[in-house]
This record gives sequence, C-alpha cells and structure tokens, in this order.
Amino acid sequence: MMLRGVRHHGRRLSLHSWRTITTLSDYHHHHHGPPPSQTNEDPYSLMKEDGVHICSQLWVSSFSNPRKTYANLTGFLRKFDLWVLAYQRCYADEMGLFPPRNSIHYAVLRDLLSLRDAVLHSQYSWGMRTHQYIRSPREKPISRLISKRKLRLMLEQCTPTFQDRILQEVLLMVLEPVFESRFSRRSFAFRPGRNAHTVIRTIRSNFAGYLWFLKADLGCILERLDVDSLVGFLENTVKDRKVLAIIKAGIRKPALAGTEEEEEQKKKRKKRGGRKKKKLDENERKPDPYWLRTFFAFAPEEAAKVPSWGHAGVLSPLLANVCLHELDVWMEDQIIRFFRPSRSDSIWKNSTADGSHNPSWPEFVPTSGQEKTRKMDYIRYGSHILIGIRGPREDVTEMKRKLVEFCENKYGLKIDNSSILIEHITRGIQYLDHIICRRVIYPTLRYTGTGGKIVSEKGVGTLLSVTASLQQCIRQFRRLELVKGDRDPEPLPCTPMLYASQAHTNSQMNKFLETMAEWYRYADNRKKVVGFCAYIIRSSLAKLYAARYRLRSRAKVYKLASRDLSRSIKETTGAAPEYSDLLRMGLLDAIDGVQFSRMSMIPSCDYTPFPPNWIPDHERLLHEYIKLQDPKFFCELSRSIKREGLSLPQDDMSMLVWDLKSKGILGDRSTLKSSNQSNESVRQLPTFSESNSSVSSLYG
Repeated sequence: MMLRGVRHHGRRLSLHSWRTITTLSDYHHHHHGPPPSQTNEDPYSLMKEDGVHICSQLWVSSFSNPRKTYANLTGFLRKFDLWVLAYQRCYADEMGLFPPRNSIHYAVLRDLLSLRDAVLHSQYSWGMRTHQYIRSPREKPISRLISKRKLRLMLEQCTPTFQDRILQEVLLMVLEPVFESRFSRRSFAFRPGRNAHTVIRTIRSNFAGYLWFLKADLGCILERLDVDSLVGFLENTVKDRKVLAIIKAGIRKPALAGTEEEEEQKKKRKKRGGRKKKKLDENERKPDPYWLRTFFAFAPEEAAKVPSWGHAGVLSPLLANVCLHELDVWMEDQIIRFFRPSRSDSIWKNSTADGSHNPSWPEFVPTSGQEKTRKMDYIRYGSHILIGIRGPREDVTEMKRKLVEFCENKYGLKIDNSSILIEHITRGIQYLDHIICRRVIYPTLRYTGTGGKIVSEKGVGTLLSVTASLQQCIRQFRRLELVKGDRDPEPLPCTPMLYASQAHTNSQMNKFLETMAEWYRYADNRKKVVGFCAYIIRSSLAKLYAARYRLRSRAKVYKLASRDLSRSIKETTGAAPEYSDLLRMGLLDAIDGVQFSRMSMIPSCDYTPFPPNWIPDHERLLHEYIKLQDPKFFCELSRSIKREGLSLPQDDMSMLVWDLKSKGILGDRSTLKSSNQSNESVRQLPTFSESNSSVSSLYG
C-alpha cells in the first residue's frame, strides 16, 4: 500500500508522525497520475447528449441483435453524459434528491471529468480513501491535521467510496442492457421488471401437474467461484479488454469487512453506552421509517442474501446472473430433451406449450388416463433454483446427478448433496416463504354427447395450491421481538414506538400491514395470514399503549380506544381534555384505526390469469419499437392492407388536406368525385385563408 506501517483490523499503527491529507494526495498524484486541476477540457463542452437517451439507444441496439458481441464498450465510458447521469443517481441515493444537470457545480463537473480520465488511462485504483477524485456531497473537506484514530477509522471503513459507486453505476448502465437481452426468461432475481410476485404467478400457472421437485441452493458457486472463471463468462459477450480489466481489478481487490468478533464487540459497546438520539446534518438523508425496516426484515431466505464480489457493489447481482446464465441455458436444453408426449394424456399432447389449456384455471390438471406425459420445468431466483418434474422418482434422481455433474464441469466446483433436495408435492415445497402443495378435487364435468344429450360426470383432478407459510411468518415476528413462543405465539409490546404519538404509531403500522397484504397477494390463504399479522400488530400496540398510559390490560385499552385503536386514549383518560378542540383546529393529526381489524376487510387472493409467455412491459415495448423500425414490417403491413382492400387513415387525412389547400374544399375524395360527375354543387368554405388557418390550428 501507499502508507507503510498502516495495518488493518484494529492492529496498532507504527507510524510516529502523520502528515496532512493534502500531502498524501500529492504523493498519490506523483505516482498515479495528474491531479484534477491539470485537465484541460471544459466539462460543459462535453455535455452534448442526455444520458438517458444514450442508455435507451444501447437498450434498443442490444435487443435488436441479442447474439452480438461487443468489442468496443470503452466508447460509452468516454461519454461524459453517462458519468453525469451516474453522479445524479449516486447523489440521489446519498442525499435523497435527484439533482438537475444544470444545478451541478462546475467544480464537481471538473472532479467528475478527472475521475473519467483516470479510469480511461488506467490510473484508477478501487477503494482508495486517502485521495479521491470526487468526494461525497455529505463529506466535509479536510483542511487540517487528523489524528491516528480518525485516519485508522477512515481506512477501515467497509462502505464503498463515492467515486467507486459512480464507476459502478457507469459500468452497470453499460453492461445491463448488453446482458439483459441474453438472459433467460426463467431467471427472475436482480432484473428490471421481475420480482418475487412474478415467480409465484409463474409457479401457479406453469407448475401444475408436477409431482416431484428439485430444490437447490447454489450460493456456494457464487462464494467459491474463481475470478478468472467469472471474467471468462463475461468474455463470451464483452470483448473489450479495458472494461474487463476494470471489472477484474474491482473483483480481485477485497473489500474491508469486519470479523464476527469485532461486530459482537461493537454491539456490546452500544449496549453499554446506551442509545443516544442522533442528530441529522443539514443535508443528511433521513433513515428509513420503522414500518419499512420491519418489512425488510420479512425478506425470504432466497431474497435476503445479495451476492457481492470485492468492490463490484451494485454490479455484483448482474455478475451473479451472468455466471448462472450458463446453468439457465443448459436447463432449457434439458427441458426440451426430457419432454416425452403421450397421446392418451389430456394435456401436453404435442409440445410443452400445450399446458395453457384453461387460462382462467391453469392449476387444474386432470388425473385420468394411465400414461402420462413426461415434462419438466425450471425457475431460478438468484442462486435458488426449483425444478418440477412429471415422471417417476428415477428421473428426478438422474436429473440431480446431471445437475451436480454439470456444475462440476462448468464451474469447477462440487456441490454438496445436502444442498439439493428431492421433495414430493404431498409434503409441500417451501419457496419464497410460500408453500407449493396440491389438493385433490372432484369437479362435475358436463359435455354434449351423441344425440345432443348433455352428460354430467364426476371427474378427478389436482389443484395446485400456493399458500403462505404461517410458521415462517411467526419466526419472522419472533426475530423482530414482536411475539414469543412458536405453537401459541403471544404478542409483545412494540417497544421501538414507545415515544411516538398514537397517530404516528397507528400510521406506521397501517403502512406495514398494507405492505404485508400486498406481499401475500397471490397466496391462497391471504386472508388467514394477513389477519394473523393484523392480530399480532393490534395486540402489540394495545400492550404498548397499556404500558404508556399505565393501564392494566389490553381489554382496558380496547375499551377506551375501540377495537381498531382509532379513539384517542389521552382524551378518554383525561390526559389531554382539549384534544378534540386541537383536532378541530388542525393542530393535531387525526388517528387512523389499525387496518384489517375484521376478516371481511382483508382482500381475497388474486387469481388473475398469468400469460404463459409473459415478458416485462419494458421488453415488450422494446420489441414493438424495434419492429416498427424495420422497413420489411411496413412493406408487409402495406401489402396486407391492399390485399384486404382497406385504406390507411394517413391516406384519408392527406387527401383531405390536399383538397383543402388546392381547391378550398372540405370533403371526402369519393364524395368529390361523385359530385363532379353529377355536376352538383359542393360546399365551399368562406375563404382559402380561413381554411388554411383552421388546418394549421388542428395539426400544428
């Protein structure tokens, strides 16, 4: 490192004298490149285009030719507008406000230009804290000597620097459209337009009829994968050596992270010292509200862990999808090979697309018939995969063996058998905190037989059921210290909201309950789970109010504040007799009752049919835009219109405007022809100038 004698992870420093940060900056410039003030280009002259327009062009280009390899992505790194857009996004994440381009100071643009030049000339070093080309807007400039302790804390910070985050954003804006056009439709994590809800709806629509499931966690591949192997996966699409060198340097250089012992010591120090009220700076972003932090704690296991490599930061999830994309391609080939249709089966007779037999009820699969079609489907959310197989258990065992063999050959890592589970539909499969199971139903089948008779028969079928895991919900509440116990959970008071007002507390918990109701939107037992969450929250708040206002039980709280806690307890207890007057004058906030206090208020499960070949809205818009840019599409459209004998609206409008300007006549072309042939008078406009002005007002 540049500073000799500096040791990390809490060891003693051996330097006897310290210089100022400006001296260290001069040393860094002497060895690593020119200082920012030596840049001769004017930043304003480089701001020629909009960064969003550049990104849009890259998205259209990549989706027009998904198999294209990119040998020159450095040209996008030279575009200063992309760096300005990356700075705006990082500034918004840091300060909570997206700054306009014309409000960025000239000095900041100069520093941003220096950062761009350092990256292009291979003079940039990831994680450099002693000298930064551009600093965070929240960071105050250092103009005097600092102590050993402050310098050590600065060097041992685990958070990425502001300039690292800007470079990560630029690389993400350049690489994301390149790989998004190649990714499989069966991967859903860390991708725009896709989330856990699309996974659940896809399972409900496409996984009906499967008896055996393979559930695996391939996180060990992302943790132990070699850097050269990861860069090799990138080289299949990106051939630009400079971009690959920047990413490789960021992955190879490890980010500082505290050990578990140090984290435990920090927690003990916080407990000893007690909690102090933190004062926010003038431009500091406010922390997330309590309801949002509580909901984030409910994140399922599949979505809680985000992959991270070195200093890659926000680029790490994209790199994880690039790495596991090879598995997606291999699985799509295995799905086609595994498919064996059966003519005696009621569905999936010819191809894998026959499963959409009833879009309004896709979960129902008839069980009649001896022979069954062998079919397989696959879905991936991050490093967690789920494979549904319709066939005997021997096929599942063989598929597991092939999966282990593929990962060993492709990634050079052997997967532990305990991380790949074989489960049957009757026992239930937990995925994204939802349980996939089935119910046997006996519907009445009515059809018209010979002679026009209506025949009614009792049929047998299985209905795929996707329910929310109530036990997992209880575990999350217990981890948040809102309940105690497992089988018979007892609510605990919500102590983090002890010093908040009743109106603010109810408002926070209502937002949490609304978010939970939206999270369990596609669960069959949505009413039951959301009702349980509402009971826990309402009881927890009742115990909190009983402790705050010195009431003995929850029953007294419900008696004073009603069932939904919408009545002010201060007014009923005499603590604030003027509450109604203050509320009438608008000096106090109205108290909203806790939602979902009755089962009838909870919305039911959303059974909206999910299209079998669903794609996000932005991808559908891109495909339509690319189609409109193709001249062949317009030629074929024109031929079909002429073949059908139709007329374009543009032709009618153009003839109308032509007749209006040339003859001063407002009418249809066919009407004008018939009127000229029969020597009938046509309706004239008052003057040509008036008609011209009216047309210009319509189209201009």
